[in-house]
Amino acid sequence: MRNRKGDYDAHLIRRFAQPAQDMYTALRALNLELVRLPDIVSNPTIGLMRIKFWQESIDKTFAGQPPREPICILLHQALLFMDQFADASSKKSIKFWISRLIRTREKHMDNRPFTSLATLEDYAENTYSTMMYATLASLGLRSMDLDHLASHIGKACGIVAVLRGVPLLAAPHAPIKTPSGDVPPTRDPSLLLPLDIMAEEGVKEEEVFRQGPDAPGLQDAVFKVATRANDHLITAQEMLKRLRAGEDAGHEFEHEGEGAHVYEAEGESDRARDLHRGFRVLLEAAPATYFLERLEQANFDPFAVKPAGWRLPWRVWQALSKEQL
Repeated sequence: MRNRKGDYDAHLIRRFAQPAQDMYTALRALNLELVRLPDIVSNPTIGLMRIKFWQESIDKTFAGQPPREPICILLHQALLFMDQFADASSKKSIKFWISRLIRTREKHMDNRPFTSLATLEDYAENTYSTMMYATLASLGLRSMDLDHLASHIGKACGIVAVLRGVPLLAAPHAPIKTPSGDVPPTRDPSLLLPLDIMAEEGVKEEEVFRQGPDAPGLQDAVFKVATRANDHLITAQEMLKRLRAGEDAGHEFEHEGEGAHVYEAEGESDRARDLHRGFRVLLEAAPATYFLERLEQANFDPFAVKPAGWRLPWRVWQALSKEQL
């Protein structure tokens, strides 16, 4: 697995993800494979073939015949472990979430900008929130409260991922290594910030590609997008406080009834138990929060954000030990 190099946040959190460590690692590794596809294939058609390969591999894994791929083997182990405590509906929901992740990654393979901040949130819901739903299901947890929290945290994580990617995607891409030699990159530089925000702040893609952090309006646009991510994290923090105090979430879960979001009534004791059992999945909030803090310190210049260093593992551990977002 390449999580440590390609997804350091996941590398940290997986250490605390027991007993869902195998599921968590498989999901994040699969996500990383799908994210990297446009950069490692020589043309989009091959990328689509790889997407199809992964969907078929996931189908075989859930049928009990995992291909000899580390991700599939790890996922199979996680599913076998679930037999001890979860019913078939939990596995069915996990398959639904993974398939949704794959479909969403396929849809966004060409790195087109998001048309609006709302479409960016939809993307985050269908990727990062979705991975959290699947991880919760692997623990046998079917809780609207936890899914609601995961929805907000996942949306924040997805937005943060786009902000993190600005310096990488806006830079010229390196040639692709193939057995016959280097091949020119299949993708031009790109900027995924929502078009509505870019228009409001007068940001032009070509100016970002040429001028980087000096492009007019870039920092103002990043500020607006980062604010939405921060809003989701604040909402999750306030929700958690309310739920622990025996109150309701304070607002409706907008995705209730969609997909596998079907729930039974929970008692207060069930809620407290589930929040404790599922909190490790919610740790995704810690790296997202810390990135936004560093982005603010850099005056919302994504090119100037300092590395997390030793403080990020400390922040994750602190969040877990206090069970606070």
